[in-house]
Amino acid sequence: MDVNEDQSWAARAACANEPPDSLFVRGAAQREARVRCFRCEVRLQCLADALESGASFGVWGGLTERERRALIRQYPNVTDWSGWIASDDPSAANIREPSVPRIITRTKRTVVEVIDVSVR
Repeated sequence: MDVNEDQSWAARAACANEPPDSLFVRGAAQREARVRCFRCEVRLQCLADALESGASFGVWGGLTERERRALIRQYPNVTDWSGWIASDDPSAANIREPSVPRIITRTKRTVVEVIDVSVR
């Protein structure tokens, strides 16, 4: 079942009784929010929902907005994030672990050679 169709999982979330603002934080507070996520029984449903709905702010399913953007950039053709998270993809397996995933947040840099063609 698509997480967007059935949101009953949200009532079981570790953050369900927390102030919503506790998930829309920066810096050290993000790390605290993530710790709560990694102990949550519905973390993967939460993450899939955030990826499928395009949530652009806050910590969802243990990933920050930057990490979710990086994941979407790495997998631009994924349309079913729930299915991808459950797949055999090594990155998906890494995300299923109850710890901070190794998501590359930097884009590849292209080295451009500059040739000096000025006449002396």
